[in-house]
Amino acid sequence: MVLLLGAAMLVNAGCMGAGKHRDAVRDDGTDRISAGVVQKEIKVGMSSAEVVEVLGSPNMVTTDAQRREVWVYDKVSTEKVYSTSSGGVGVLGLVFGGSGGGAGGGSYSGSSGAASSTQRTLTIIIKYDEQGLVRDFAYRQSSF
Repeated sequence: MVLLLGAAMLVNAGCMGAGKHRDAVRDDGTDRISAGVVQKEIKVGMSSAEVVEVLGSPNMVTTDAQRREVWVYDKVSTEKVYSTSSGGVGVLGLVFGGSGGGAGGGSYSGSSGAASSTQRTLTIIIKYDEQGLVRDFAYRQSSF
């Protein structure tokens, strides 16, 4: 008669998922420029100093045909996330019976991974009048 006295099983789940890795390194500070900030904060009639307070310094300053300033904010953000996880299972069994006893075991291990890449762009164009006040603004946002 064979009697199985014990078995132990160990499972190692490995690393955290890709979403948790991304959240750990993502910079979601409150000073980020977004289309929502433009919609909410930028108004016709604002001074250039008020615009700088909201959006910071522009990437480019040009003039139009009437020599009025045009400010361009051009932002590109690339986010790459790669996550791996590995795990293993070990089994140990002790068998006693009849004329002898024995021990046996086995194991399995494996790994997997996932990667993602996202790119976002935001272009904001602020047009000023002759007095240096916002006369018009536009923005374009993309995500892929």
